[in-house]
Amino acid sequence: MKKMIHSHRASLVTLIAALALAACGQEQQTEASQQGAEQESPPHQVEVTEMARQDIPLDKSYPSLLRSDGEVTLVARVNGFLEERHFEPGQMVEEGDRLYTIEPDLYQATVNQREADLQSARAELSRAQRDAQRFEQLLSQNSVSRQQYDQALADQRVAQANVAQAEAALTSANLDLGYSQVTAPVSGMISLSQINVGNLVTSGTELATVTPLDPLEVRFQLPQRDAFELRRQLSESGETSDIRARLSVPGVSGGSDSELEGHLDFLGSRVDSGTSTVQASATFENPEASILPGQFVRVRIEGLKRFDVMAVPEIAVTQGLMGPQVYVLDDDNKAREQTVSLGEVAGPWQLIREGLEPGDRVIVGDPAGLEPGMAIDPQPFDGNAGAVVEDVEQEEAQEQAEAAQAMEAGAADGQPAEGEEGAP
Repeated sequence: MKKMIHSHRASLVTLIAALALAACGQEQQTEASQQGAEQESPPHQVEVTEMARQDIPLDKSYPSLLRSDGEVTLVARVNGFLEERHFEPGQMVEEGDRLYTIEPDLYQATVNQREADLQSARAELSRAQRDAQRFEQLLSQNSVSRQQYDQALADQRVAQANVAQAEAALTSANLDLGYSQVTAPVSGMISLSQINVGNLVTSGTELATVTPLDPLEVRFQLPQRDAFELRRQLSESGETSDIRARLSVPGVSGGSDSELEGHLDFLGSRVDSGTSTVQASATFENPEASILPGQFVRVRIEGLKRFDVMAVPEIAVTQGLMGPQVYVLDDDNKAREQTVSLGEVAGPWQLIREGLEPGDRVIVGDPAGLEPGMAIDPQPFDGNAGAVVEDVEQEEAQEQAEAAQAMEAGAADGQPAEGEEGAP
């Protein structure tokens, strides 16, 4: 009986030992498989670029108050009663169009008088010339004295002066007659009339304002660095008109912005010591008169660049413990953090002032999920920073849409979605 008990115990011990050994073997196998899985995990694929200095176009705009450089204030140049107004306020007028009539009959009468005076002076001159010729013949015959002949010549010269005076008076009268019809000196939109019909106006009285709307001139201030870079570009192209500009007017009540295309006209040659800016101006075509002087606008210079700078796609920059950072690759294609100093944003590009050197390999794809020491499978970067940013934005939008759909599905099933209170 004891032998049977011992035999059963021995068998039990043997069985337990065998199970323990099997369990240990299984555990070791599981650990080995996990390590193998970790070792076999593929490197993270992401776009990488090798840093090099380059010229980056900027996307900058400058505030300005729109003005019309050709605006003209109409002023009366003669005295008289305002008889007629030939326009409606706010109307578009063309150069030479008649706008006001100021008592023209009075000035027409003056012209008629001056014409009569001129005819009389010319008749007197003709008589004086004949007398001078006759006295010259008589002098040769000793029939008149030298004094009489000299007097005839003097009368002729007086008659000539009187004719010149009459001609000048007639010219002045015709000018006044022309001024009695006030015409548009330029093409543009006319303002409200300052004087009503029937009122007496005098020389110098302001009547209205004509504002050319096409083209429009915009004067604005460039930061001195932008002005220096722009002047560098001008030294290569040679003409300011080669630099394109775009005018943007903020939309009213949330509407879309209005835009006009134009070109740079002028770039100043001195820096304002008070503002550290340089004056510039641009001209924009405004054929539909959709934009009016006095509006606050923004001017964007197309083609403005930063020369010989370091830049990465804006999406590549993250916020680390030490400040802004990017991920760079070491010699083993492992990711590591690199703190950088940021410059301007140029569209989809972020300019880097410090922290990177030419030859550094920077991860320019979406940094989400990256960790220091992570193995990276570098993919070539085609240089299109805008496409990188757009792809990331599309992925984020898709993730948000999927999360929203999941929440809606959970609400429809009566179950809280993942992440909500009560969710497992």
